[in-house]
Amino acid sequence: MTTPAAPDSATAAPWPTEIRLSPDKRLLTVTFEDGARYALPAEYLRVTSPSAEVQGHSKAQKQTVPGKRDVAIQAISPVGNYAVRLVFDDGHDTGLFTWTYLAELGRDQERLWAAYLSELQEKGLSRDRR
Repeated sequence: MTTPAAPDSATAAPWPTEIRLSPDKRLLTVTFEDGARYALPAEYLRVTSPSAEVQGHSKAQKQTVPGKRDVAIQAISPVGNYAVRLVFDDGHDTGLFTWTYLAELGRDQERLWAAYLSELQEKGLSRDRR
């Protein structure tokens, strides 16, 4: 996917230089102009979607989304100069992944994934569909 041109003004926000979806549509690789490169599995992106459906409107409303081990990304659509909308094969398409959020997901992937797995276990949920 071609990324939009970087804004003229200097900004602290990360700026992607490449967004690439693997042939099996299960891995999104995002490279930023500072050289950071993150390989983000579709399952991880789906369960951390910034949508209200997943995040809620407050921390108390945040959902733990089970059964997404085999989810894939069907499409990537640019949203202005600041985000992409990911369309998952389970029909979820309401999360706008900003460049800043994608960079955070990459930087904090180990911690966020461990927290997700812990939540699943605490709630008796599984990564697999039942």
